Amino acid sequence: MTGAEPGRGPCVIVDPYSSGALFAQALRAEGVPVAALVTGPNPLAAYASSYRPADFPDVIVHEGDLDKTVRRVRELAPRCVIAGCESGVELAEQIAPRVVPARCNVPELAGARRDKSLMAVAVRAAGLSVIPQICTGDVEEAAAWLDRAGLTGSDLVIKPPKSASTDGVIKVPGGSGWREVFTGQLGRVNQFCERDERLLVQKFVTGTEYVVDTFSHDGQHSLVDVCAYGKTDNGPHMAVYDTMRWLPPGDPAVTALAGYVHGVLGAVGMRFGSAHVEVMDTADGPVLIELGARPHGGGQPQFNRNATGDSQIDRTVRWLTGGELPQSYELLTHQTCVFHIAPRSGTVRGTGVLDAIPRLASHHFSVQALSDGDYVPVTRDLVDSLNFGFAILAHSDAGQIERDYRAIRALEQRLVIGEW
Repeated sequence: MTGAEPGRGPCVIVDPYSSGALFAQALRAEGVPVAALVTGPNPLAAYASSYRPADFPDVIVHEGDLDKTVRRVRELAPRCVIAGCESGVELAEQIAPRVVPARCNVPELAGARRDKSLMAVAVRAAGLSVIPQICTGDVEEAAAWLDRAGLTGSDLVIKPPKSASTDGVIKVPGGSGWREVFTGQLGRVNQFCERDERLLVQKFVTGTEYVVDTFSHDGQHSLVDVCAYGKTDNGPHMAVYDTMRWLPPGDPAVTALAGYVHGVLGAVGMRFGSAHVEVMDTADGPVLIELGARPHGGGQPQFNRNATGDSQIDRTVRWLTGGELPQSYELLTHQTCVFHIAPRSGTVRGTGVLDAIPRLASHHFSVQALSDGDYVPVTRDLVDSLNFGFAILAHSDAGQIERDYRAIRALEQRLVIGEW
C-alpha cells in the first residue's frame, strides 16, 4: 500500500474492549498517546466490564456518518487505526485506508477479514484448502448444495458468517434435522446485535484445532504464539472448550501450520496489525476455521506474556516505536488454560470447593464467577465458559499442569447444580 506517512498523534483503538483495552497502558508506557473510536455510545454487554474510558483523552463515537468520523479521526493525525476487538473490525477497516493508508490492510479484501464466507472464498482463490461450505439465506439452496457436495446425511456445522467465538455454532450429527436448525437460526440476533440473514452450512471436519496469533507490518507476518485447543462434547453442545495449551515453537505442529497461516494472512489482505487465526489440522492437512483481524480476545495477551515474554500488544507497541520484531516466539514455561464446564443448568451450591484452585502448584491466574445460589447455564460455548470462569496453569513441569487440570475437574464434580 502507498499513501501519506502516518502522523505523530495517537494510536486510535476502535472499540478498545476485551484485549483491546490493554493497548492504552502499553502504548502510554512508551510515550505513545492513545484515542478511542467506539462503534456506539455504550459497549455491548459482553465487553462492558473491560472498557476503561478514562484511559482515553479522546473518545470519538461513530454515529453512522462515515465521512464525519473520518474527518474527526484525521484531525488527530494518528499513527495508526486498529481494531481492539471483533466489534471494531469493520469500522477500523473502513477508516484506516482513508486516514493512514501506509498502515492499513488491503481495502478491497476488507470483507474477507470479517465475513467467514468471503474469507473462505479468498483463501480458496489463493490455492489453499478450506472447509466445504455454502453461505445462504435460502434453505433450498443449502439443500441443493448438500446434494451436489455429497454431504446429505453427513455431520454438519451451521453458524453465522459474522459473529465471533462460538456464538450460534451448532453441530448437526448426521445432518439430522438440519433444515429445522437452519430455519430456527435464520434471522437470529447474534452477540453483536446483528441479524443473521445468511448462515454458513459446513461439512463437519475433525482433527486438532489450533489458534495462531500473529502480528503483521508492511505485509510481513510473524508468529506471536500457537496454542492447541482441547474441546469436548457437553451433551449436544459441540463447541465447548476444555483447554488451551501453549505450544513450543519447535513443535512439529507449529512448523506445519506456519506456512498455511502465512498464506491465509496474505489471501485476506492482512498487511498491518494483529490477527487471530483458528485452524483445524485434519488428516488431509490444515483448513481455516476463521480469522479475526484483531488481537486474541479474553485478555489472552497478558497470559501470553507469562508464557512467552511477549504478546500482540507488545509487538504493536515495539513496531510503532521503532523496535525490532522476531519472526517467531519462545516458550518460557509450560502453560494451559482450563475452562470451567457446567454439565447442566440450574442453581449452584458448594462453590467454596473452587477456592482450592489458587492453591494448586501450577496456578498462575484464575477467575471464578459463581457464588452459592447463582443460576448457571449448561456450558454450550466459549461465552458460557468465560462467564463461569477459567484457570491459567503455568509450571516448568508439564506433568504438574496435567495433575492440576485433573484436580480442577474433580473439584467441579463436587459442585451441586440443580433446582432448589
